[in-house]
Amino acid sequence: MTTDPIDFYGLELLLDDSDRSLLHAVRDFGDKQVAPIINDHWTRATFPFELLPALRDLGIVGTPYTGYGCPGRSFLLDGLLAMELSTADPSIATFFGVHSGLSMGSIYLCGSEEQKERWLPAMARLEKIGAFGLTEPDVGSGASRGLKTTARREGDTWVLNGQKKWIGNATFADLTVIWARDVEDGQVKGFVVEKDTPGFTTAKLEDKMALRVVQNALITLDDVRVPEANRLAEANSFRDTAKVLLMTRAGVAWMSVGCARGAYRHALAYAQQREQFGKPIAAFQLVQDLLVRMLANTTASATLCARLSQLQDAGAAYDEHASLAKMFCTMRMRETVGYARELLGGNGILLEHNVGRYVADAEAIYSYEGTREMNTLIVGRSITGQSAFA
Repeated sequence: MTTDPIDFYGLELLLDDSDRSLLHAVRDFGDKQVAPIINDHWTRATFPFELLPALRDLGIVGTPYTGYGCPGRSFLLDGLLAMELSTADPSIATFFGVHSGLSMGSIYLCGSEEQKERWLPAMARLEKIGAFGLTEPDVGSGASRGLKTTARREGDTWVLNGQKKWIGNATFADLTVIWARDVEDGQVKGFVVEKDTPGFTTAKLEDKMALRVVQNALITLDDVRVPEANRLAEANSFRDTAKVLLMTRAGVAWMSVGCARGAYRHALAYAQQREQFGKPIAAFQLVQDLLVRMLANTTASATLCARLSQLQDAGAAYDEHASLAKMFCTMRMRETVGYARELLGGNGILLEHNVGRYVADAEAIYSYEGTREMNTLIVGRSITGQSAFA
């Protein structure tokens, strides 16, 4: 058996035959359906809605959730699938992570049984698309303490006011989970706002240099009235929001591995095909040095994420575990896409060679779901017992 030049340590062998077959189906989806069209959509900053039927047919939405039309598989499979989608294209993986992870995850972890039955089956079938509104124009990392969006109860209705920024999928989502601070008790609560609710407006963020396929929006909530039935029943403080973020931060770590893998995979193929001085550049020492550096980064990051997923499956993963993975993997991702760009020389900035797309997209993944600095302090607090947060 020859060593896989991409999955060098054979992490997919941790899966059983059924899950491995599903992983390969997602890889095939990326190669045959995403790859031919994604650069055009990236250039035009449009979303490929034509991919949704095939993505639905894969049956991977809500992978780790049990019941409600969801697969009920492992976090390890879920992570590897996120990595595989991101290897094909980080924007598609981000769309999927927002819908399946952040939005569905909020309902799955913080909703009542009635709310789960009402929303999750349709979301698992991609009949309803979800978004997740936490970040605000003036509040990113400080969301736990400084959230400005407010919720005021009036009888059986809640009135929401404020703004959310950088909200993926929001321009076309059917359901958007909005996190707002209750003016009565000061606690952060979650609300599912349905499309076309009066006072709920979205404006697409233009001229992004990264994840251009993702439709990010500025959301404005102007006296948006939401019924009590749409308040997530088990979301009563930011600690409940954090349960969702723990799960999805692990997913972002996997996505960063995929972004790095995608750049490495294209760089490896380029090195094997591009000839200089009468032979493929893959035969030169300095090129092999770059390729091995990339492989080491992606392999180390993937094995770290695999262990994190195993901890999640065992119910033993904590905030600091997800934060360490997100911090480390995104740093290695940034380094890896830079090596890939270096290997391609001038061709590295041409979209037709793909690597430039991963270089740009890596900048967004590096920042969202907690910056390096914030995740560092979460881990630092865990290992020292001292909080260094201001």
